[in-house]
Amino acid sequence: MDAPLHSVDVAVIGGGLVGVCAALFLAERGLSVVLFEKGRIAGEQSSRNWGWIRKQGRAPEELPLMIEASDLWRRLAAETGGIGHRAEGSTYLAETEDDLARHAAWMEDARTFQLDTRLLSSAEADALTGRDDRRFAGALHTPSDAFAEPGLAVPAVAHLARERGARLEEGCAVRGLLREGGRVRGVVTERGTVRAGAVILAGGVWSRPLLENEGSGLAQLAVRASVLRTGPAPRVAGVFGARSASIRPRADGGYTVARSGAAGFELVPAAFAHLRAFWPLLREQWRIVRPSAGRSFLGPLGRRRWGLDEPSPMESVRVMDPAPDERLLADVMEGARRTYPALQEARPVASWAGMIDVTPDELPVIGEAPGLPGLTLATGLSGHGFGLGPGAGLLAAQIATGAPTVVDPAPFSPRRLDRRAAA
Repeated sequence: MDAPLHSVDVAVIGGGLVGVCAALFLAERGLSVVLFEKGRIAGEQSSRNWGWIRKQGRAPEELPLMIEASDLWRRLAAETGGIGHRAEGSTYLAETEDDLARHAAWMEDARTFQLDTRLLSSAEADALTGRDDRRFAGALHTPSDAFAEPGLAVPAVAHLARERGARLEEGCAVRGLLREGGRVRGVVTERGTVRAGAVILAGGVWSRPLLENEGSGLAQLAVRASVLRTGPAPRVAGVFGARSASIRPRADGGYTVARSGAAGFELVPAAFAHLRAFWPLLREQWRIVRPSAGRSFLGPLGRRRWGLDEPSPMESVRVMDPAPDERLLADVMEGARRTYPALQEARPVASWAGMIDVTPDELPVIGEAPGLPGLTLATGLSGHGFGLGPGAGLLAAQIATGAPTVVDPAPFSPRRLDRRAAA
C-alpha cells in the first residue's frame, strides 16, 4: 500500500468490473473505500469476456438490474471515453422454427419490461448477416443492446474511481476476514489488517475458496471458457449469437469469436459437494463440458484452509491465465466462417481462456453472506458479468451500506442457494 491504511468505510475484495464499479459508486457518495486486488485490475475474466452488454435473452430476474446497468454503461462511456462502447444491437440467429419459437417465448416473457426486442424474418436475418440463402428461420433482435472493449473499459472505470477518491491497491491479496463480536469488521491482507464498516466480496472464482476458509459455503463452481480474436475483416453492425459461433466486432477491426455453452470443467473438492445442484446446468446449458481431474484438484481453487498469517492461494496465482482449448476454437472459427460471410477470409490471431464463476441457477449472488453479517457478496455472475457489472456493483454498494437499492435484491439473495440445495 502507498501509505499505512488502518480503517475505511468499505473494503472491496476483487478488482474485476463489479468490484471496481462498487468502489466507484461508493466513492461518489463520499465514503472512504479501498479495493484490494491480488494481481492487476481486470487481469482475469473481466478482461477476457466477449464484451456484450445485452438485455436480450436474460432471465426475467436479471432484467430490471440489466436495464439499470445499460443506463450506467452509457454514463460510464460518456465519462471515460475510448472504451469502444457502441449501441448497435444484439441478434440471436434461429436455425430452426423451434429456435425461433423459443425466442418468441422469451420475448413474450419479457414483454412487461417494454424492451425494443422484435422477431426478424428469414429475409431480415439474411440482411443483417450479409447472406442471401435463407439459412436462418429468423432471429431475435434488440436494437438498443450494446458492446464495449473489456480490456479498455474496466481500467478506464478504475481510473475514474481513483479520480473520485477510491483507493485501489493492486498486487495485494486479501487472506481473510477480520471478525469481531459476531460481525465482519475488516480484512486481513498480505500487508496487514484494515478495519472497515462493511466489506464487499467481488472475487469471481476466488470468492468460494475465501469463504470456505472462513467456514462458510457457497454453491459456486468455475468453468473455463475459450475465446479468440481475428485479424481485420469486413464490418457488420452489432453482436451475433448462433449455435456455431458468436461474434463481436472489435475496435481494432477484427472480431471476438466464441461459442455459447462451450466450457472446460475441472474437478475440485467443492465440485463433489455441489455437483448434484449443478448437474442439470452442466448437462443442459453448458452443452460442451469436458470434466477432468488435473492439477487443479488440489491447486489454488481446490485448497480449502490456510492461516491468515501465511500465504494464501491468491498469492500463489496473481493472475489466473488458463490455456485455451485450441481444438474447440478451431471448430468455432470454422463455424464462424460458415455462418458469417464477413468472416470467410478472417484469420485468428490470438486466443485466450478465462475462468467463469457459475451458480446452479446462473443468477448472480448479491447480498449479505449468511452467517457473516457485515460481508456483502457480489459474485457468481455466471458469464453475464460484463454487461451486468455496473448494476451489480451499484447494488452491492447499496446493500453493503444499507442504502435504498436500485432494484429488488431478493432474486440475488445468497440464501436462495441454500433453499435450492435443500429442495
